[in-house]
Amino acid sequence: MANPEHHVFEAMLEGWKKQQDSRGLRAVTIRRRLSVVRRFHDYTDKVPWQWTVADVDEFTSEIVANARALSTVRQYHNALHMFCEYLTDPLYDWMDICESEFSQVPAQVCLPWNTVSHKYEFEGRATRRPLTYEEVQCLFDTADERVDTLINSGKKGALGALRDAQLLKTVYAFGLRRTEAIMLDVADLHHNPQLKQWGRFGALYVRWAKAAGGGAPRRRTVMLVPEFDWWIPGMQQWVEQARERFAPGSLEALWVTERNTRLSAGYLDRRFSEIRDEASLPSNLTLHSLRHSYVTHLLEFGYAERFIQEQVGHVHASTTSIYASVSSDYKNRVLAKALKSLIEGEEHDR
Repeated sequence: MANPEHHVFEAMLEGWKKQQDSRGLRAVTIRRRLSVVRRFHDYTDKVPWQWTVADVDEFTSEIVANARALSTVRQYHNALHMFCEYLTDPLYDWMDICESEFSQVPAQVCLPWNTVSHKYEFEGRATRRPLTYEEVQCLFDTADERVDTLINSGKKGALGALRDAQLLKTVYAFGLRRTEAIMLDVADLHHNPQLKQWGRFGALYVRWAKAAGGGAPRRRTVMLVPEFDWWIPGMQQWVEQARERFAPGSLEALWVTERNTRLSAGYLDRRFSEIRDEASLPSNLTLHSLRHSYVTHLLEFGYAERFIQEQVGHVHASTTSIYASVSSDYKNRVLAKALKSLIEGEEHDR
């Protein structure tokens, strides 16, 4: 057999892929993990039964030097660890095959002392933060002004600008992730039986939430809170008037393009950045900052943390607490309320 090392390595990858397929993992998760293993293979220029702990150390130094986030490094380590676990599992034959063919056996090279563990509450950049109320208002005012400017100038693009403005408002008003927002369909607009006057604009049915453990996207219903009822008129205008002018036909997507397609995630990121820069807001604010703002502002409105956790689709309450960054004004109000209760209690005791 020509180049037996290559054939065995490819068979290992194919076997690991099938194992993950049988566990029901998403294709994108499997492709990402296989890509990491191939990248490590190319970096070391070695086959798995020749890998060493030192190889992992050098590989990690390389990706850290390229300014990869800590969470990304951990994902790389996890993929390599799982692949080595598969190769060294006695239920499979790779140990015997390698020893018979190459007089070497694969070993676990990702160990507790040379890999990143998930022991920190927050691994993001410290510069990332939610928007203040004033910054949210400035962002949306800038988006609305773009619509007015295009209409008054007679130039094309006013409908697209209207769509983009309403999309950004939707991300904030429901605390959505990027994919959750662009994958919405018109049918995902839902009623809230407690607020019938809002019609079908009382809730959103999110069908493309972040998956867990490589499984299928999770689903949840996000209720519109009364503080954000300003969102309804704009959404009603988009759905009942503006969207139809794109001639979507049978396309079910809520956010359609001039070419009769669904908006892309990349487009949404670029549009947010453009409007943020036009509004002269800090460049460290990202689209995801709107989701952080949603959590923070709901907390400041007085909503229970459990309710907020369900709204944003966090499995763990600790994740929701990481998103929260209440303002100094809110802290001062809470402190003033506590002091007032204390003073009134002391006066009552007298």
